[in-house]
Amino acid sequence: MTSREIRQAFLEYFQSKGHQIVPSAPVVVKNDPTLMFTNAGMNQFKDLFLGEAPIKFPRIADTQRCLRVSGKHNDLEEVGIDTYHHTLFEMLGNWSFGDYFKKEAIQWAWELLTEVYKLDKDRLYVTIFEGDESEGLAKDTEAFDFWKEWIAEDRILLGNKKDNFWEMGDTGPCGPCSEIHYDMRPDTERAQVSGAQLVNADDPQVIEIWNLVFMQFNRLKDGSLKPLPAKHVDTGMGFERLVRCIQHKTSNYDTDVFQPLIQFISEKSGIVYGADEKTDIAMRVLSDHIRAVSFAIADGQLPSNNKAGYVIRRILRRAVRYAYTFLNFKNPFIHELVPVLAEQFKGVFDELYQQQDFVEKVILEEEVSFLRTLTAGIQRFENYIEQNTAIDGNFAFELFDTFGFPIDLTELLAREKGLVVDMDGFQNALLAQKERSRAATAIDTGDWVVVNADEESQFVGYDQLTAQTSILKYRKVAAKGKEQYQLVLAETPFYAEGGGQVGDTGYIRSLDSNEKISIVDTKKENGLFIHFTNQLPTTLDGEFEAVVNVAKRKDTEANHSATHLLHAALKQVLGDHVNQKGSLVSADVLRFDFSHFAKLTYEEIKQIEDIVNAKIRENIALKEERNVPYQKAIESGVTALFGEKYGDHVRVITFDDNYSKELCGGTHVSGTGEIGFFKIMSESAVAAGVRRIEAITGTRAAQVIREYFELMNNFKELLNNPKDFVSALTKVIDENQSLKKEIENYIKEKSKGLMADLESKMEIIGDVHFLSTTVDLPSADAVKTLAYALKGAVNNLFLVLGANIDGKPSLTVMISDDLAKERGYHAGNIVRDLAKDIQGGGGGQPFFATAGGKDVQGLDKAVSRAKEFLK
Repeated sequence: MTSREIRQAFLEYFQSKGHQIVPSAPVVVKNDPTLMFTNAGMNQFKDLFLGEAPIKFPRIADTQRCLRVSGKHNDLEEVGIDTYHHTLFEMLGNWSFGDYFKKEAIQWAWELLTEVYKLDKDRLYVTIFEGDESEGLAKDTEAFDFWKEWIAEDRILLGNKKDNFWEMGDTGPCGPCSEIHYDMRPDTERAQVSGAQLVNADDPQVIEIWNLVFMQFNRLKDGSLKPLPAKHVDTGMGFERLVRCIQHKTSNYDTDVFQPLIQFISEKSGIVYGADEKTDIAMRVLSDHIRAVSFAIADGQLPSNNKAGYVIRRILRRAVRYAYTFLNFKNPFIHELVPVLAEQFKGVFDELYQQQDFVEKVILEEEVSFLRTLTAGIQRFENYIEQNTAIDGNFAFELFDTFGFPIDLTELLAREKGLVVDMDGFQNALLAQKERSRAATAIDTGDWVVVNADEESQFVGYDQLTAQTSILKYRKVAAKGKEQYQLVLAETPFYAEGGGQVGDTGYIRSLDSNEKISIVDTKKENGLFIHFTNQLPTTLDGEFEAVVNVAKRKDTEANHSATHLLHAALKQVLGDHVNQKGSLVSADVLRFDFSHFAKLTYEEIKQIEDIVNAKIRENIALKEERNVPYQKAIESGVTALFGEKYGDHVRVITFDDNYSKELCGGTHVSGTGEIGFFKIMSESAVAAGVRRIEAITGTRAAQVIREYFELMNNFKELLNNPKDFVSALTKVIDENQSLKKEIENYIKEKSKGLMADLESKMEIIGDVHFLSTTVDLPSADAVKTLAYALKGAVNNLFLVLGANIDGKPSLTVMISDDLAKERGYHAGNIVRDLAKDIQGGGGGQPFFATAGGKDVQGLDKAVSRAKEFLK
């Protein structure tokens, strides 16, 4: 079977068992602060396990793209080295939400593997949870009894908590699991050593292919386990490993999942895959990493220097390093893999195929940038070893942190020079950085305290800005030394941050005591609207009035609706290739990132502004449609954003059916006239192929226009209110330039006369022409010009010039090149020492340096001390 057929067989099998087939969620997580990336198939169903969202389908199956490169589940360093770890991988999964449990999950897994995929039963082993006395968890005898119906008891193995109790993180849904392992060794090896001895022993040919997780508990902050509202099944089967088993390969990379990429790399590099272990590893790294980087970018995460963006950049740079070091790709190459990958996943994950050009150009730009950095890092290394006989650990970490060098590349360069790297020092520096990063981003979240257990939370903020409500639950949160509380309300008018729109602020007021508590932010977590406050109400139980900050909401709505008008205008002016790549919508400003590969011209910006403002003046009424079937909305021509996870029913926001029609969960003006006015303040590059527009509307636009008019009036008054302001200002600028030239000519003439005077005052000490004095010149440039002129006219010059420039002391040291090289004079060191007398500092090169200070009275002392430095 091909990989496509294997994937399709899985989905068709579980569809026949009553499962709803759902699309993969984006690999980039947007509404769960505990995760950067989707790292397991269950992530998108977390709120269902916690009972925080209604269950539409009790049985679901899908293939989910997952990324494991950060946090608890981090496989990055193993990728490419072994044959079965990956950064991005597909997870085939089937779920039951309070429906079937262990019996059916076990039976169907066995049936699919042995009857549909025809895997050899004699090569299969299963594990069950052995229990854990410290947590009061018993052996999973229920799973054991169900497995006995399908497999011999000696193939049912006990597993400890590490292997057979699945937890998504430090807190959250968890439960015992049953793993299915497959022994791929030759029969001769299997006859000598039982596969049972090699299960979970890191044998590359005895591998786990499927994990059946029986979700029963929620891990709380204090480490205790609380039963979930209902029992669920969460299974995850590694697609790449499954394909390997079915296609009888010894490596995941030998299957048709990776071979199209590897053969392309082999052809382009001229190196045969399988000829050398180092080049094999490099090809595996490239074929794996291109998948992670490409899908992350397609799902909306651009490479950057922080958080999720940094992880993607790190993966890409790891691939570039391997291509550069082991495959001899000195020019950008990795972006050429994108079309191969896009074609491979066409019809499976179309997000990449639809954005192929964009993804390819982003990766190309990143490659070009990093190859420059890599070259600079190698030069830094070469300069370092000229003065050192060993590689200090801190220097190795500098190469790693600043230039992106992996430590193994530094070790390789060191070995070629016969040097050794201080690995203990490197590890200490790396650990210190990790601790700093952990401390900067650590969020300590307590467990939820339930106040009203029987009610459900509901958002009513589309229709009203106040609501009578109650507190359902709360928890304490600490981040960066600051304590806050989070509340969940029964009914809330507060919009939670999402889709680029900031969260609402306002207050809740107790209807019993009239106590007001400020709401400082609102965010969404796994479907729940979380309200941030710096203090808890005195009384938590009771009725409250929730009130949104109306002015902020209205200004934010104006900016949000303007982004829709802007998006449509961009497509109209620049072309249909324009797609939203990110946005920020607050009360003061809107920021809109979009795919485009050229700087916008003045005419294009003007045209875009004119279109948007025309739509504002039309006062187009908002057309809002809720609970529209997703497919119906797409077929109507609505604009959907890549990287967003849409449900079965969506909300459609329309401003004129023939102009702007988008899927959106944000809040909007009732008519475009409420936006008032739209003005683009800046247009710039964000990343390769991504431009950013920052603009203002409404209240802020009126304020800025007023400020601009006041500024213009001030300018006119300074110019005596001319009729033609531009001509008057041009005249002033021209006159200023003319005066500057006159001053420069005066200084030059003065310097010429000064130069002759200074030459006559020079002392000849040995063969050195020495002069240290103060000069009366108006600028540092004039002093510098004089110093260079003297250097050109006098051999073996040792010159120190002091000057009082606008009341501030200045020192300049000039030394002939021969004196600096042959006698060890260093102008930078000398000026640094002399600057102490003027309460300042400075530095520079061996032959020229300058310093500034605060104490003009110290100039004479500094000048008189200069002779001390003559050797």
